[in-house]
Amino acid sequence: MVILYDRFNLPEDVYEVIFATKQQKIVAKLLINFMKQNKGEISKTEMSLFATRLHDGELIGEIDEPPYIGKKVKISYNKRQFYDRILTPMKSMGLVDYDLYSKVYKISDKFNKDMMRIGLMWLQEVQKPAYSYEKK
Repeated sequence: MVILYDRFNLPEDVYEVIFATKQQKIVAKLLINFMKQNKGEISKTEMSLFATRLHDGELIGEIDEPPYIGKKVKISYNKRQFYDRILTPMKSMGLVDYDLYSKVYKISDKFNKDMMRIGLMWLQEVQKPAYSYEKK
């Protein structure tokens, strides 16, 4: 996944940096909140139930978007798109980890570690000497 951002207009919300649409941002926040309510981890079955409730429009959550602030709203999102556009990118970026042995999804800090590593890679690139090339 590619994250493009404007450092002069960096949003306050990390979800806005990571996800392309408001709907994706809302669903990702709901997922992380659900995981936080369960001590930062949920089973594969609980994830499936979350996705199914979301798909069926049975999930009720608070949204911090302007017309809905402080209101409980029924939220609906396609189950396949949830896995493709929300959970899979969150796993690949290190926001969420999946333990194959215990079959548990956990909130992860790998995203933070990767961002610091990328910053260090950039500093190393900047410090490399310039290479010469021939003009034809």
